[in-house]
Amino acid sequence: MRRHLRWLLPLLALLLLVALVARTLSARRAEQASLLPGVRAPLALDLAPADVVAARVLPLARTLEVSGGLKAVNSAMVKAKVAAEVRTLTVREGDAVKAGQPLGQLDTTELDWRLRQAEQTASSARAQLDIARRTLENNRALVAQGFISPTGLETSVSNEAAAQANHQAAMAAVEIARKARADATLVAPIGGIVSQRLVQPGERVPVDARLVEIVDLSRIELEASVAPEDAGALQVGQEATLQVDGIAAPVPARVARINPSAQAGSRAILVYLAVQAQPALRQGLFARGRVVVAQQPALAVPLSAVRTDLAQPYVLQIADNRTVLRPVKLGLRGEVNGQPWVAVTEGLADGALVLSGSAGAVRDGTAVRLVGPASAAAAR
Repeated sequence: MRRHLRWLLPLLALLLLVALVARTLSARRAEQASLLPGVRAPLALDLAPADVVAARVLPLARTLEVSGGLKAVNSAMVKAKVAAEVRTLTVREGDAVKAGQPLGQLDTTELDWRLRQAEQTASSARAQLDIARRTLENNRALVAQGFISPTGLETSVSNEAAAQANHQAAMAAVEIARKARADATLVAPIGGIVSQRLVQPGERVPVDARLVEIVDLSRIELEASVAPEDAGALQVGQEATLQVDGIAAPVPARVARINPSAQAGSRAILVYLAVQAQPALRQGLFARGRVVVAQQPALAVPLSAVRTDLAQPYVLQIADNRTVLRPVKLGLRGEVNGQPWVAVTEGLADGALVLSGSAGAVRDGTAVRLVGPASAAAAR
């Protein structure tokens, strides 16, 4: 037994050494075969067109995020101009109205009697004026004949002037009463859609009571608050793209006005963006979006292509069918076709192919194979 062990153990060691040498030689042959031209290396990572993007010089847009509620540029609140009972109200929420269209009627019983009273007072003042004028004419004739003194004529002149003033005041009271009577008819001041009906027939309303609200949806704007440090970059006419609740497609807009005063407390600046009219837009909807405040040509790549798992940002460039780690310095961030891109100031050349974020985690030096053309459409 011991004799067998003496020659068996060296034999096993020799076989193990031969296996290790054969494995090493096989690995070297595979490595040399991968370096030969026209021979594709095994285990190469296949890349779809969406996994590769080309660095390009693009007009990179610098944007500013804004948000707020939509408001109609023209809106009106129909209020009661006289205190009276609501007799009729013919419109409800959602009804379309035109400028000058009657909306309802307040009770005019009291107003009719006030108008009649003013007219009677004016008639009395007219009669007193006629008496004063006839008296003045008679006294002028008597003074010419010497029957009365000039002092008496001056008194008649004063009485006639006072009667005329009283008559004019009475006529003004008549016009005021007529206006109050006309104000009992509720009329739409602008064309639009009724958004609120705040009273019902039979209610007695005071002066300036809110009755009906009308909004004109033909012109909509976004009212947004902007921080003071960002307001300096905004200018009237700058283009913007908004995402409105309930509307899938982006809505174009532009900066229409900038408030010259800051808000008390927050010190924010109110900015008003004119929104392109659409049937689905409504007052009060919340919207968020970006205003393009500047555009600058720069060598850029998608922000998703920049990797930050190391101390310095880097991209994985494709060179000689392998990934190469390229540290980069980043600059201005902006948007290209609605996607975030970032400028590369150092570390990359124009036209270089890099892995996008959709490729996932890939190590430096990984063999890759492009399946189809590189995805450079997003950079154009």
